[in-house]
Amino acid sequence: MDKGVSAKIEEFFGQYRLRRYAKGQILILNGDETEFIFHLVEGRVKQYDVTYRGDEIILNVFKPPAFFPMSLVINPAPSLYIFQAETDIKLHQVPGKDAVAFIKDNPDVMFDLLARLYRGTDGLLGRMAQLMASSAQSRLMFEILQACQRFGTTNEDGSCVITLNESDLAARAGLSRETVSREMNKLRKEKLLKLAGGNITVHDVAVFEAKLGKV
Repeated sequence: MDKGVSAKIEEFFGQYRLRRYAKGQILILNGDETEFIFHLVEGRVKQYDVTYRGDEIILNVFKPPAFFPMSLVINPAPSLYIFQAETDIKLHQVPGKDAVAFIKDNPDVMFDLLARLYRGTDGLLGRMAQLMASSAQSRLMFEILQACQRFGTTNEDGSCVITLNESDLAARAGLSRETVSREMNKLRKEKLLKLAGGNITVHDVAVFEAKLGKV
């Protein structure tokens, strides 16, 4: 993000009280209408749906400095999804009309928002392609790579560490926990990754990505 844009965003949202929520707390339930925008300062928020079987399907994950849900303020309607703190979080809660006015008055902020929106759309289209035409293993590998790119810690040796467990991956990939466990074991045996202490380490992101292209 451009430093000037980042400074504008921080200055505007920083006028409002910083709030703290514990992991698992709900910000918006499906069916809720909201007049507020949340500006995420620390942690992650997941946007998800629940299937008729009770399975959680994660559609998006927000990280700082995201502000959301713009769609529910620009086009007022009940939320179709649940927004929940995936980790302990800190955020500002801003009246939607104030946030919209701020964006309209600052075209550079609007352009940055659109750029991030399109990047997110590209990720969703990639996920859709995996769901429609790929194997369980490739769907899982795609989600691991997405997590590395968005939330991971990349090391000089080309490895990447992400804080996710098999349940998280199942919800992201639309797979059962059992399927994820089975496919993770296969990837471990190929020495592509390891699990330890609630973290997943991809030993070599470039090799992992090349493997995905062949699955």
